Amino acid sequence: MLDNPPLLTIHRGHRRPEPALLDRFRGAQTSHLVDAMAGRGAMDWQIKPLDPGCAAFVGPALTAFAYPADIVGVYGAMGEARPGDVVVVANDSFRAAAVFGDLVAGMMKNIGIAAFVTEGLARDKAGILAVGMPVFAAGIVPTSPAGNGPGVVGAPIVCGGLAVRSGDIVVGDADGVVVVPLEQAEVVLDALDAVRAAEARAIAAVEAGATGNDRMRRLLAEARILTAG
Repeated sequence: MLDNPPLLTIHRGHRRPEPALLDRFRGAQTSHLVDAMAGRGAMDWQIKPLDPGCAAFVGPALTAFAYPADIVGVYGAMGEARPGDVVVVANDSFRAAAVFGDLVAGMMKNIGIAAFVTEGLARDKAGILAVGMPVFAAGIVPTSPAGNGPGVVGAPIVCGGLAVRSGDIVVGDADGVVVVPLEQAEVVLDALDAVRAAEARAIAAVEAGATGNDRMRRLLAEARILTAG
């Protein structure tokens, strides 16, 4: 038999990235970051911005777990968040009720939260868009959550298929959300420089009229050719 847990549990004391480190990630494309992390680091493809025109953000994660159909974990994160934080909420991918709505969006914007990310659903889309804060969710549903708990803030979570810890660097744009573990930030930034340089060369080649690249030409040259008849 399980004992009833506290309605809200808060974990404090996590590491935070320096502002100068966060600034080096600003403007990075999520696709470039994934390339810099050997094809990893992106949340589930269903987690998309409600407004692709208001999607770009960078900030440190503040994690929360909201039990399915409940919002106590989200309220706890609001109480712990600092300006610039990205609130990342796991809820076991529960899809029968929202974990976020327009009034919560407005309060988060007032706190100075940089973005909200959840593997769950949101509601009141028109109101959320009016707030003008990046919000990423797996979809929209009109069903509201309960506020009975339990909820957890600050502990490691799995959201959208990724392990996320408070203090990890979260980057979003119209394509989705990428999480960079804090201890890997410098290595990822070094790789990102190489990815950007390669991308710039490829773009220049296409703009100059290229119809293929060396990899494609090698594949075609080594292809097994079968003749009909």
